[in-house]
Amino acid sequence: MMKGRQETKDDGGLSPERVSFTRTLVHLDLKGAPPKVSYLAEVLPLFSCLGANGLLIEYEDTFPYYGELHPLRAAHAYSPQEIREILRLAQLHNLEVIPLIQTFGHMEFVLKHKEFSHLREVPAYPNSLNPHKEESLRLLQLMIGQVMELHPAVQWFHIGSDEVYYLGKGEESKMKISGAGLSIEDIFLSHMKKVASHVASCYPGVRVIAWDDMLRGASVQTLTESGVARFVEPMIWDYTPNLDVDDRTALIEKYWQCGFHKIWLASAFKGATGPTQQLTLIGNHLENHRCWQRVAQRVPQGVLQGLALTGWQRYDHFSILCEILPVGIPSLAVCLQTLKEGSFSNRTAATVQGILGMTTLDVENYMSEVTGSFPGSEVLELITQFIFYLKTPTKEFLDDDKFVTGWFSHFHRKRKRLHPIMVQQIEPQAVSLLSKWTSLLEDLQAAMLRIFPPATVEEWLEENALPHYQQLQELVEDLNSAMDVGGDTAQ
Repeated sequence: MMKGRQETKDDGGLSPERVSFTRTLVHLDLKGAPPKVSYLAEVLPLFSCLGANGLLIEYEDTFPYYGELHPLRAAHAYSPQEIREILRLAQLHNLEVIPLIQTFGHMEFVLKHKEFSHLREVPAYPNSLNPHKEESLRLLQLMIGQVMELHPAVQWFHIGSDEVYYLGKGEESKMKISGAGLSIEDIFLSHMKKVASHVASCYPGVRVIAWDDMLRGASVQTLTESGVARFVEPMIWDYTPNLDVDDRTALIEKYWQCGFHKIWLASAFKGATGPTQQLTLIGNHLENHRCWQRVAQRVPQGVLQGLALTGWQRYDHFSILCEILPVGIPSLAVCLQTLKEGSFSNRTAATVQGILGMTTLDVENYMSEVTGSFPGSEVLELITQFIFYLKTPTKEFLDDDKFVTGWFSHFHRKRKRLHPIMVQQIEPQAVSLLSKWTSLLEDLQAAMLRIFPPATVEEWLEENALPHYQQLQELVEDLNSAMDVGGDTAQ
C-alpha cells in the first residue's frame, strides 16, 4: 500500500520526501487555433521563467500531414519547417516536448472526412474510431509515423484515448460483446495495447502516455490481465476546483496495483469551465492545483512522472472557441508559480504581477480592468473591455432601454415608424456605442492577427462580437431610414 509522500529506496523501504513535480508541462491545445510561431517565440521563454519545463502539444488538424493523410491537414496547419522551429525554440528554453494525437476518441478531425468515415465506430458519429478494422490501426500507424518523423528525439508520446463515446454501440462491437463475451473495457484495452505496443516496437525508448478516464471503471483484475501497464503511463485528469483528493489518491493506488508504476496528473489553467467561456476565473484553476498538490503529498516519491497543466481552446473539434491562449496566461502564471513555490501567497501574487507586468491581480473575481506587458496582454485587455464595457451595455440598450423597446421596436422599425422626439432619446447613445464598437473591433482584430491565423480571428469575432455589433449597426441604419422618410408612415 502507498503511504504518504515517500521515496522508494533500493531495499523497497519508504522514507518521507517533500512534494515536487519533476516535470511540469504546459498543454498547447492547437485545435483550430494554432498560435503563430512568432508568438510562440515570445511566450515559450515566459513559460520557462514561470516554472514549466515541458510542453504537451496537441496538434489535431494543425499538423502538416501529407500523402493519403493530407485531408486531415487544416488550411492553417503548421508547415514542417514551422514545427522544427517550434521544437528548436522549446529546446532553447529547456522545454521538453511531448506530442499528443488522438487514437480512439475525439477523432472528429479524421472521421469527418469521407475518405475515413467508414472507420467510425457508429456510422452516424465521427467522434470514435472502429477498433475492429485493420485499416483503423493502419491509419493510426501512419499518423504516428508522420508525427514521429518531425519529433525524432521525443521520450514520450501521448496517444489521447479519452472520452471514447459510443464505444460498444457499433455493430462489430455488439457482435464481440454478445458473441465473444467481451466487455467495453476489454475492447478499449485491446485497442490501446495495440497502439501503444506499436509505438514501443517501432520507436524503442519512447514511452506512451494516455488519458486515464476510460480505464477508471475497469476492475483491478481486468487492467492487470490486459497487459496494458507494460506499455502505457496513464495521465489522470480532473479539472474541477473541488476534486475529491481521497478518490484521486485511491485511483493512483489502484493503477499502481495494476502495474502502472509511472503515473501522470493533469490539471487545467483554462478552458475547463464551459464551452463558451471567454474570460478565465483564476481562482477556480488555482484551487484545482491546490487539490492536486494535496494528492501528490500522499503519493510515494517516484510514482508521479509529472503534471500537465491543460489549456483547452475548444472542447472538441466541432465546438466553438473558448478561452484563447493569451486570455489564460495570468491563470497559467498563478498556477505555475503556486506549483513552483508550493503554495499561493501574497508573495506569489507579487511575483506573478512582476513577471507579467500587471498592476493588479484578482484571483477571486473577473478583472474588469486588465493591464500587462506579457505577450498577448493587449488581446486580454481588449476582450475584457469588450465583455465589460461593450457587450453588456449594448445588450441592455437594445433589450431594456425603454425608448428603444417602447418607441422603436421591430414593429416600428419595419414600418419606419418613429416619433421625431424619440430620435433625441435614442440616437446619441446608439451612435456613441457604435463608434466604440468600431474602434475596439479594429484594435482587437489587429491584435489577434499578430497571434493567430485569419481563420481563427474571423471565427472568434463572428461568434462573440459581430452579432452584437451588427444588431447595433442595424438599429442605427433603421433609425436613419425612419428619419429620412419623416418617421410616421404607417398607422
